Amino acid sequence: MTNLTQPLRIALRALRINKLRSFLTMLGIIIGIAAVIAMMAVGSGASYIISQQIASIGSNILLVIPGSLTSGGIRTGSGGVQTLTYDDARAIQHECPSVALASPTVRGSGQVVYGNQNWSTLLMGSTPEMFIIRDWPVLRGRTITSSDVDSAAKVCLLGQTVAQILFGSEDPLGKMIRIKKVPFTVVGIMDRKGQSPQGTDQDDVIFVPLRTAQRKLIGSQFPNTVGAILVQAKSEELLGRAEEEITTLLNQRHRINGSKEPDFTVRNLSEILAVAEQSAKAMSLLLGAVASISLIVGGIGIMNIMLVSVTERTREIGIRMAIGAKRKDILLQFLTEAVLLTIMGGLIGITLGAGGAMVVSRLLSWPTLISPLSITIAVLFSGAVGIFFGFYPARKAASLNPIEALRYE
Repeated sequence: MTNLTQPLRIALRALRINKLRSFLTMLGIIIGIAAVIAMMAVGSGASYIISQQIASIGSNILLVIPGSLTSGGIRTGSGGVQTLTYDDARAIQHECPSVALASPTVRGSGQVVYGNQNWSTLLMGSTPEMFIIRDWPVLRGRTITSSDVDSAAKVCLLGQTVAQILFGSEDPLGKMIRIKKVPFTVVGIMDRKGQSPQGTDQDDVIFVPLRTAQRKLIGSQFPNTVGAILVQAKSEELLGRAEEEITTLLNQRHRINGSKEPDFTVRNLSEILAVAEQSAKAMSLLLGAVASISLIVGGIGIMNIMLVSVTERTREIGIRMAIGAKRKDILLQFLTEAVLLTIMGGLIGITLGAGGAMVVSRLLSWPTLISPLSITIAVLFSGAVGIFFGFYPARKAASLNPIEALRYE
């Protein structure tokens, strides 16, 4: 124990004697660790936001949208024609073994009025299955039922944003609103969903039964067509198989052969959003790697100062060797000083980095996550920098000739 505590006491005394130089020596490590902690916290916050947005979409989801068609040499864009039908959605749910649920949807926009308040919002026609697929519960009231869809009932569910704008603190349940001048009864308020991965407000929406939307709000020259079909696979492992089954089924129903271009597209939303999450994580690591360059600069600074310290204390080293100190004792002493400098700088840097992350979070309303693992890595890394960059000066001090060291002026 004495062999370990003595170098530590000597190192602390040396740092106290040269407080300003010790602080300036630590400054590179402080800035480096603070930058790494802050950047990783911001990057982790970005990953968290994306993961929350992924969760808000739902799990194991496929989206079937109309494709493009060629007519007279002119190709329409994706979704340019309505090629999907309500019957396609029912067939997908009942004839594809890997599919759990399928919900046809139509969407549009329109003005909604209540009293002297009005608002332009997204109108979504759907079936009850959609709320299960999206994992979107009703906060108050009831959801849309199959009988509402079959009878084209004039009932609606309000997203949180629409409910707040139209009603404020008033209870919307049972109230009559007008959507495109058509009266609807509010039967439910949706739970808050937040932003989508594209940054749009998912709560700025009104849901109505699918048939109601088709007949009274969102007109179409083909009454049975739908804008898209939302599909949920039975498990994440079955997503690929479900995609294949849907493609095969719709090819048969739409009479698509090898020479004919499909008039639909199946998209794996989970896969697309997972790529975005991986990109955010990669960006977080990149930010951390860039910030860690300052740690190397700080380590070089420590090595330079330690070399100066060895030169200044050459006579002290000679005296210690003359009274019995071994080379390993001198090596341990200077190595301890270097490690102590970097660890102290690392601890200060962690405090500043965490504080900086909190400031960013407050000013930009951006979530920042500081994990215990990143703090542990920062401390260990700062210690490793001290050992790596402090070893050469310590070895130089230990290799001094005692007689020449005593003669050093």
